[in-house]
Amino acid sequence: MLDPSVLIFLSSGLFLGWSLGANDAANVFGTAVGSRMVRFTTAAIICGIFVVLGAFVSGAGAAQTLGKLGAVNAIGGSFMAALAAGLTVYWMTKMGLPVSTSQAIIGSIIGWNLFSDSYTDVSSLLKILSTWIICPLLSAVIAALLFTLSKRFVRKMGIGLIRFDGYTRLALILAGAFGAYSLGANNIANVMGVFVPVAPFLDMQFGQGFSISSAQQLFLVGGLAIAVGVFTYSKRVMMTVGSELMTLTPLAAWVAVMSHSIVLFLFASERLEQLLANMSLPTIPLVPVSSSQAVVGAVIGIGMLQGGRGIQWPRVYSIVRGWIITPLISCLICFVGLYFMQNVFQQTVQRDSNYQLSASVIEKFQKEGIETSGLNELSGTVFRSSAEVVRSVKEKVTLSSKQGLKVVEYSFQKNLAITAENIAAMDKNGLSSVQLKALNQLEGRSFDYPWQLGDALAEISTEWVVRGGGLKNKLHDRKIKQKLAYLYRIFQRREI
Repeated sequence: MLDPSVLIFLSSGLFLGWSLGANDAANVFGTAVGSRMVRFTTAAIICGIFVVLGAFVSGAGAAQTLGKLGAVNAIGGSFMAALAAGLTVYWMTKMGLPVSTSQAIIGSIIGWNLFSDSYTDVSSLLKILSTWIICPLLSAVIAALLFTLSKRFVRKMGIGLIRFDGYTRLALILAGAFGAYSLGANNIANVMGVFVPVAPFLDMQFGQGFSISSAQQLFLVGGLAIAVGVFTYSKRVMMTVGSELMTLTPLAAWVAVMSHSIVLFLFASERLEQLLANMSLPTIPLVPVSSSQAVVGAVIGIGMLQGGRGIQWPRVYSIVRGWIITPLISCLICFVGLYFMQNVFQQTVQRDSNYQLSASVIEKFQKEGIETSGLNELSGTVFRSSAEVVRSVKEKVTLSSKQGLKVVEYSFQKNLAITAENIAAMDKNGLSSVQLKALNQLEGRSFDYPWQLGDALAEISTEWVVRGGGLKNKLHDRKIKQKLAYLYRIFQRREI
């Protein structure tokens, strides 16, 4: 049975989801509502339905990048990270500013990393930070292109004014539905991503062939919270984006919504990434991008195409200022909140973790191309935080950001026991018959490090091999790592 305290801790994630719905629904339907083409009630109903579908069906892709940036390992820490982001977004929403929930949750994760002395993967952070620039620029370019093509199409078709008005209204509704789906798929990582590592729900099995994982349950609950936020508190920000930033024609409103939706979809779709990889084309990183930045970029792109005279630049500057201070405020709130939760309310905000450089770990470093000269001096030393182990290794050898992430991964201790009971109880739908056979051959064995289980499986079957390198291998490796992460959780030895 689910511990009632889990629901209490999860409330901050629900609050963040509500805040996101209250704020970011403006990015989906703000231009349509602001231009009086779609009623608010209609917009809220459509947005609520499709944001839940997007979160549940396609929410997994972008959530993985947040896990690399910082994996909050205790539900108390997840609670405060989500609460800090939610409070920041709520405050900005009260001011009528379309703030970025992506920036808010990333600020919270950095705050948790600083408080817990956890290693921050700089490469993942830079990837996310780069999207804060790429996202509005890409949206502006797509909007300018779409607007130009749309105007030419309308002129060529010679549609009457009344019929054109009806077509535009329908187009805005369809674009809004697509935008809501994309919003749920991409931004659910901001709402529930910090709860995924602690896995507060048990996987649910419904007969043969259908199951709902802990992460999917989180995404569903988070999607519902977003929908509630849309219904109850999004109208004010809708009017800000829809009318105060720039006066939009119905056609321009449609272009803004479509451009925003396309950008969010590009950064969230695993299927699109797979398609591009199969065609040997560069893939787009699965990163939770800012919905607010996308729609503001789209509106500015349309405005610049028309000479920039209609853009309310003071309003743009206030929005950009909000984007800059959002992660800083969220980081500060999270850091201070964690201190009070741990020292005043006596709540666990981080689980004790051990990182040890044993002989087998140092040998693993060598195989992965990490320099090991001088590391034997650290052999047997137990470190209490991921940042501490990376600092100690860096004193001996030179590490890149990605190598630092590998040091954390391979030195992390988690006792795993492969028992017949756990094999029988686990969800086997995601495993092939060959992969399952390899797992059964390890029954009775135990491992001190998670990677040892992965290596043991790879020695038995090539279907468990993490290939490395290349776009197609990247997608294959991600699926293998997802399966291994599930096994690490299932076979973790429970301490008595």
